[in-house]
Amino acid sequence: MNILRIALSQINPTVGDFDSNMSKIISALGKAKNTEADIVTFPELAISGYPPEDLLLKPKFLRDNRYALDEIIPATEGITAIVGFADVLDEKVYNAAALIHDGHLINIYHKVELPNYGVFDEKRYFTPGSGSLIFGINDIPIAVNICEDIWIKGSVVEQHTISNRARVVLNISSSPFHAGKLALRRDILTGFARRTNTYVCYNNLVGGQDELVFDGGSLIISPQGELIAIAKRFEEEILITDLSLNQQASARESDSYITLSPLDRSNRIPIKPSRAAELGRVEEIYKALVLGTRDYIQKNGFKKVVLGLSGGIDSSLTAAIAVDALGNDNVIGITMPSQYTSDETKSDARILAENLKTAFMTIPIKPIFSSYVEALKEPFSQGNQGIELENLQARIRGNILMALSNRFGWLVLTTGNKSETAVGYCTLYGDMAGGFAVIKDVPKTLVYELAAYVNEKRKVIPETVIYRPPTAELRPDQKDEDSLPPYGILDPILRAYVEEDKSLNEITACGFSSETVSEVIRMVDRSEYKRRQAPPGVKITPKAFGRDRRLPITSRYRRS
Repeated sequence: MNILRIALSQINPTVGDFDSNMSKIISALGKAKNTEADIVTFPELAISGYPPEDLLLKPKFLRDNRYALDEIIPATEGITAIVGFADVLDEKVYNAAALIHDGHLINIYHKVELPNYGVFDEKRYFTPGSGSLIFGINDIPIAVNICEDIWIKGSVVEQHTISNRARVVLNISSSPFHAGKLALRRDILTGFARRTNTYVCYNNLVGGQDELVFDGGSLIISPQGELIAIAKRFEEEILITDLSLNQQASARESDSYITLSPLDRSNRIPIKPSRAAELGRVEEIYKALVLGTRDYIQKNGFKKVVLGLSGGIDSSLTAAIAVDALGNDNVIGITMPSQYTSDETKSDARILAENLKTAFMTIPIKPIFSSYVEALKEPFSQGNQGIELENLQARIRGNILMALSNRFGWLVLTTGNKSETAVGYCTLYGDMAGGFAVIKDVPKTLVYELAAYVNEKRKVIPETVIYRPPTAELRPDQKDEDSLPPYGILDPILRAYVEEDKSLNEITACGFSSETVSEVIRMVDRSEYKRRQAPPGVKITPKAFGRDRRLPITSRYRRS
């Protein structure tokens, strides 16, 4: 039996930070060599960060990406490495994997299957590859491919893997998170491993990039579809695994088959496979929110954040996530009571800040609001009063938070959830004003689940916040349900319409009132212009507003 030691280095790169990304890769190469690994892999486009988007249209970006690869190559002396980068050949750009062995660039693989759905736009930037890359160490045929290449059943890549009699597949990936995605990946990888009779070694990116979070969870699947090893999620890690394989001298020789000289690995001590603890649904979502928030703030050069603490559950959850992401010293909570703010919510905002040990300020808005009303007295004297005074309060609060941001360099976190954003129950330049929307993709019913999860770890959110009926407190005795269906009804309708693209008739067939569904659809459709102006936020559902769902603002199409 031959022992093939595989190191899967799931790193957290930053898009365009070639020096830092190169340093991470070289450091991981050293660690992998110290474990006497035969092969170390890095995620898809690890050198440039993923996704680079239109930076890939800049020739200098592509040149810098190649220069970084050239710097990495000498650091592979004594090991074989698979490194993701953007390759340029005959003026075409390819999503590529470099095969580097003992300080020499051996070959380059070009991704064949380019995803162009959901958050992916790879056909905008890349030309699809057409070949395969099979190399051998100690007569063990090993195939290299990239992410989507193994997601397509019966693909050319799958056929090449079988026809070249590969025993091991090294797949480098940048697969973004949504709740339940790991189980989907395992199903895909298990199917590929069984159909090709190979060990699948899957290396996934980790870290936050704008709205996207990459959760790591790199893993190895046996030819029988069994999980051999899995890395931690939401953390950088090198997963080291020994694979026991028979020599296969009869492996198919072809023009594309590359034989690498074996490296001395005679004195190794066997390593047992490592399996990271599994995460529950709410726990993985919370970790994604924390990582996405941390990386957005830190990678964009901010140190501290500020947010409005209303005494409600959305701002309470957002504050808890911010503290876990950045530490309590870097979070500032501001309560901005009006004449409609109850003593209970004012007290809860302060208790929350004390429990989280964050800085806390009180800035009343009643005097500012009164001056606005006085200034607008003449134009407002015509017609009936509407929601303008409610929105005015929200915009005053937004102005205060942005003024603090401008003065102190703090990033403003908005606190609106997906349910509110979907139906437009939010105020442009008011509670939507800010730099990052932490729970933008979190439905209201899930907000309560996450708040309960926070309190299981440490009781920081006051019980009154959790059990009080949700209210914006912008007029006397206001409740969210004055304007919206109960969230237990609203959220399933939104999931069906926004995430599953079901029609009115299909949703009502699930048992919902036709009148309610029709009104929800109307609110969602007419609020597209608001969502276009909202800050980015962490994606945690299969279809988030923004990159996932791109609909015209001007449209008269109505689905029935």
